[in-house]
Amino acid sequence: MASYRVPTIRHLLRQPLTNPRTCQRRWARVQDVRFLATHGTQERIIAKYREKLESKAKEQGMKDILELKEAYKEKIDKLRKEAAVPGATAPLTPSPTPSPSPSTSSDASASPSTAKSPWPAPPPPPAPQPNSTASKPPPGVKILNSFLDLTKISTLPEKEIQTLWRLRHASNPQSLHFALPATTFGSLLQTAKRHPSFVLPLPREVPSEQGAAAEIGQTQQAAELHYLQFAHPHPNTTTLLFTTLAEFKLRGEFASPHTTITFHSELADSHNLVLGQGTVVENRGVSVDEARWLVMCMQKFYVVGEEGKGRGELLEMFTKGDGGFRVERLLEEAEKIV
Repeated sequence: MASYRVPTIRHLLRQPLTNPRTCQRRWARVQDVRFLATHGTQERIIAKYREKLESKAKEQGMKDILELKEAYKEKIDKLRKEAAVPGATAPLTPSPTPSPSPSTSSDASASPSTAKSPWPAPPPPPAPQPNSTASKPPPGVKILNSFLDLTKISTLPEKEIQTLWRLRHASNPQSLHFALPATTFGSLLQTAKRHPSFVLPLPREVPSEQGAAAEIGQTQQAAELHYLQFAHPHPNTTTLLFTTLAEFKLRGEFASPHTTITFHSELADSHNLVLGQGTVVENRGVSVDEARWLVMCMQKFYVVGEEGKGRGELLEMFTKGDGGFRVERLLEEAEKIV
């Protein structure tokens, strides 16, 4: 029985398997692909260019290729470092360099340019730009120096500066110009930053709607609401825009203001003085006197004292969108003298 089975088993082992994968032997080993790709590279290059290298060594008066290689060792290392690609032919991070010994630290500090890193130096930080915010306003914004020479008027007393300011704008019939103490403007500015927009009533006389009075031509008092907006395009400049509420509702942010006021606070610290100037657009339904009244009415609401708590409450209600805001109460507060 044994003599029959052994040859049969040997014969079966010599026959090809129907499915070799079922009994495939795994002799695979993990190899470093980078090592396989670069192993023997120098030997192959030398063998390929042996004749040229030997002739080059004879021209240089050297014995063999090894001596030629030793003579050009520094140049070869330099070219190799320049051609290194991190992650492919070089490590991703440079190897840590040993700390310099005390004897060589002085030499390194004496000539830092001689010790060059193989890695490219980082770009130098951008040079700090001068702070030109206070000197260059945004396009379309005029500062005080656009009207008066600030370096010259800064040496003048307050009254002379106000006189020059009035004379500067006296020739323009559509101009508004004024001056106010810096302390008053400080309160106004603080309120304007909390409440950048508001509505103000402008008194109007309209024809009477009653039959008999309408025939005679009598008029009655009414009010037209105007929307105001504050902006701060420059540290020393604050602008105030007036637009009719009807146009603002119609066009929104594209509505054109009929009056533009600008406050200049360059002299606030030195003279306790803030100068203001503005322009009223012609044929926009608002006269210069009416625009001046709107400016004074704005000051009533934005420079709020203890006697003006009701106006401060209206500002808060308007900013928060409170439904309790009433135009009737706005008219009452605007008509008050104080």
